[in-house]
Amino acid sequence: MGLFTVAEARAVLADLMPVLHDIVRLRADAAELAAAVSPGGGPSRLGGLPEWKAAQAELDELLTSVQQTGAELKGFAPLLVDFPSDLDGAPVLLCWLEGDTELSWYHRLDLGFAGRRRLA
Repeated sequence: MGLFTVAEARAVLADLMPVLHDIVRLRADAAELAAAVSPGGGPSRLGGLPEWKAAQAELDELLTSVQQTGAELKGFAPLLVDFPSDLDGAPVLLCWLEGDTELSWYHRLDLGFAGRRRLA
């Protein structure tokens, strides 16, 4: 996959938002189910081992669908999605973090998340 313009990345993110919300929900369900099936874990209203395996499989499918857009998954908890781009001739990653309402951040490749800046 190539580079995204800011407009393209925002359009892809808008399409991905339902998927990202599903990932967050399933992440919580999988964590609860994993605790329930671990030694000494208590029961879960969500089920047991079959439900945990199903949640893991669905999470894998959703994460793959994000990556197939050309976006890069950089974090799972919290969810962090980067879109390779170019701003003013410099390679950057347009950066969406779980809880952001829109794509409004970027960082240089060499600085990582700590170098996040707001898009103009």
